[in-house]
Amino acid sequence: MYRILAPLVIICAFISCTKEDNDHSTPDPDPSDMYFPPLHSAEWDTVTPLSLGWNEPALDDLKTFLEDHGTRAFLVLKDGRLVVEEYWGDKISTLGSFDRHSQWYWASAGKTLTAFLVGRAQEDGLLDIYDRTSDYLGEGWTSLTQDQEEKILIRHQLTMTTGLDYETESLDCTDPVCLQYKADPGKQWFYHNAPYTLLESVVSEAAGISYNGYTDQTIETEIGMDGSWIKLGDNNVYWSTARDVARFGHLLLNKGQWDGKSVLGDEAFLEEMTQSSQDINPSYGYLTWLNGKGSVVLPGSTWSFNFSMAPDAPDDLYAAMGKNGQFIDVVPSENLVVVRMGEAPDNALVPAQFHNEMWKKLGEVRMVY
Repeated sequence: MYRILAPLVIICAFISCTKEDNDHSTPDPDPSDMYFPPLHSAEWDTVTPLSLGWNEPALDDLKTFLEDHGTRAFLVLKDGRLVVEEYWGDKISTLGSFDRHSQWYWASAGKTLTAFLVGRAQEDGLLDIYDRTSDYLGEGWTSLTQDQEEKILIRHQLTMTTGLDYETESLDCTDPVCLQYKADPGKQWFYHNAPYTLLESVVSEAAGISYNGYTDQTIETEIGMDGSWIKLGDNNVYWSTARDVARFGHLLLNKGQWDGKSVLGDEAFLEEMTQSSQDINPSYGYLTWLNGKGSVVLPGSTWSFNFSMAPDAPDDLYAAMGKNGQFIDVVPSENLVVVRMGEAPDNALVPAQFHNEMWKKLGEVRMVY
């Protein structure tokens, strides 16, 4: 049976760093100085850390920390311009060299991309997040009774609150036999991959085209992002270059707008996506992690801990986060996007302790104490 993990190491790391719960509305980015890299181009404006008044010796320390913890790509954007772009290859991995042309997996950071695609599908009139999942997957997509199954809405998939049993051999298994009743929808929060993965079938069924096709049509073509969803067992994982990851982060920062073009114009959906979606885990929006909240339920756990996701990061940070430390961090108050891709810095499902330490060191670079 699947064993719930108690992240005691993270409790010890964060217990002295607890912050008050700070509800915040996402500020609008200043469009006057916002840069957008050209579509499908290697051109990308840069700005130096020195010109921003950043601490360059502390930046060297951050880079050493990242390299020592299996990082393969690390990018920082300020107003859309590259401040930091670093890659590591042979020294940290047997996988060989790594540069801006190299493809890497997003892992569960792709969940936020899926949330964005669901929002776009809703804007296109293809679905409504309050529709029943069975309207798109058909009756019997779970092993629940018909009455139980019909209570599960697309929104429950977006918020990890389907109520499906997480004490199973595989949280990735999407077969009906693996999807058993545990609680009514909305009554429990658990980081369950299978109901999330099935959102892709919901979107492709609603759109009438493949999930890769809908991603290309609605996002990739619009912002110059080149990537692919690749099936790995029960999972469907997005792969791209680190710069493509940064493009998506920059799209999030700009609230679905790209250089004057609307990629997702549903402001209400985007606001909901980056705010607490339910009360059980206030640090979770629509498949997106939220900082600055008074408590968090971490992946693999049912326990609520009284600290924010990343106490040493800005309160308004929200993030796409995945296994082995795939991060897309967005900080609207500073017009920052931070991307980390790489191999496992520790054994956590989502390495929250490493993520916080990265931001502690990044605060020293930005001279934020």
